[in-house]
Amino acid sequence: MSNNDANPSGSSPRDFPHCPGHPVLEAIPARVTELGEGLLIRRALPTRQRRMVGAWCFLDHAGPLDYGPGAGMRVGPHPHIGLQTFTWMIEGEILHRDSLGYEQLIRPGQVNLMTAGGGIVHAEDSVNGEAGRLHAAQLWIALPEAERHRAPAFEHHPRLPVIERDGLVITLLAGTALGETSPARIYSPLVGMDLHAHGSVATGIPLDPAFEYAALSLRGEATVAGTLLAPGTLLYLGSGRNSLAFAAAAEAQVLLLGGEPFAEEILMWWNFVARTPAEIEAATREWNSGRVFGEVKGSPSPRMPAPDMAGLRARTVKRD
Repeated sequence: MSNNDANPSGSSPRDFPHCPGHPVLEAIPARVTELGEGLLIRRALPTRQRRMVGAWCFLDHAGPLDYGPGAGMRVGPHPHIGLQTFTWMIEGEILHRDSLGYEQLIRPGQVNLMTAGGGIVHAEDSVNGEAGRLHAAQLWIALPEAERHRAPAFEHHPRLPVIERDGLVITLLAGTALGETSPARIYSPLVGMDLHAHGSVATGIPLDPAFEYAALSLRGEATVAGTLLAPGTLLYLGSGRNSLAFAAAAEAQVLLLGGEPFAEEILMWWNFVARTPAEIEAATREWNSGRVFGEVKGSPSPRMPAPDMAGLRARTVKRD
C-alpha cells in the first residue's frame, strides 16, 4: 500500500494530541482519498485529531466496491522504511509482489504482513485485469527504535484465531486477546480484532486498560461503547477500559485496534516512517535515483516516484 497524497507533509507527534490516559469517545471522520485510478478509500489514520493508536499509524478502508475490467487496485512498486504493512482481506483478491521475491495472492480472511525494516519495495495489484470486488483494511505499524533497521521480511497468514462470543465472531488479527494469540509477528504491544455480527448481537469484549483503542465500522452499523458507529468514522476510545460494550441489530463488521501508547517520536512522510527529516530525504533520494532499494518483478503497474519534499522542509522549518 502507498500514501498517494500528491503533496504529503510530515507528520510528527507535536502535531497531534497524546493518549489522554482515560476513556474518551471521539468520533473522527475518515478522509476520502484516491488510491490508484478510480479506487476511492477512506483514510482513518493519521488524521488531524489522532496520529496513532498504539503503534498503528496508518489505516485505509478500501471498499466494498465492484470494479470493471482493467480497474481495481493498481499500486505500482514503491518503497517503505521503518514500518510494517498489514493487509486484512475481507472480499476479493490482491496479488502482492516485493523486492524479496515474494509473490503472494491474498484472499478473504487472510493477512499479509510485510516488515520493511531498513527498506523494502512492493506492489499490489488486482488479479488478471478482470472485473471483481474489493474490500480490505490496509494498515501500517510503526517499528520501535530497536527494530526499525532490521532486515526486511514478509509473512502470509491464511489462518487466524477465531473466537465466538455471544454470537459475535471475533478474528484475532494481531496480538493476544481472549486467550488466543495471532501468528502475525509484531514488535510492539498491540492488538487488532475483526468483530463480525451476522445478526442481532450484544456482548462485552475484555480489553487491556493499559492500551488505547479505536474502532472503525467496515460494514453496517454497530453500537460501540454506547455510540452508534457507521462506515466513514473512526471512534477513538482512549485508554483505561477493562471491557467494551458491543451491540448490533443486523449484520455489521467492525475493526478494533489497540496498543500501548507509542512512546517514541516518529516522523511520517509519504511511505516512510523515520525519526528525522534527514533520514527521509536520504531514503527519497535513494529511491528516486534507483539506488539501494530493490526491484519488484512482474507487476503491471508503473513504478511510483516519490513526491517533492518541499512540504516536509517547510513544516520542519516552521516547527523550529
